[in-house]
Amino acid sequence: MAIIFRVLRLILIRKFWCKMPKNISLRKLVQKFRKLGFDGPYSGGRHMFMIKGSLKVRIPNKHKGDISKHLVSEILRQAKISSDDWNNV
Repeated sequence: MAIIFRVLRLILIRKFWCKMPKNISLRKLVQKFRKLGFDGPYSGGRHMFMIKGSLKVRIPNKHKGDISKHLVSEILRQAKISSDDWNNV
């Protein structure tokens, strides 16, 4: 029984691990958002933002490295974009 549980757990981990967004540069992030129908980026108070209809999504400021996959997934959650839609763009 324990072996079956471990195998199922590995299958689920691989399934969801592949769908998680990867680290990405700010330029690529903006390009993908534009392909998904967002306008911008516009400068705001502290952060830039992009708009699609009434939805306003804040994006991080420029910095040396890429944007981490955890921050990308949080931005996608706020923008109501599924991992499948993000990966297919």
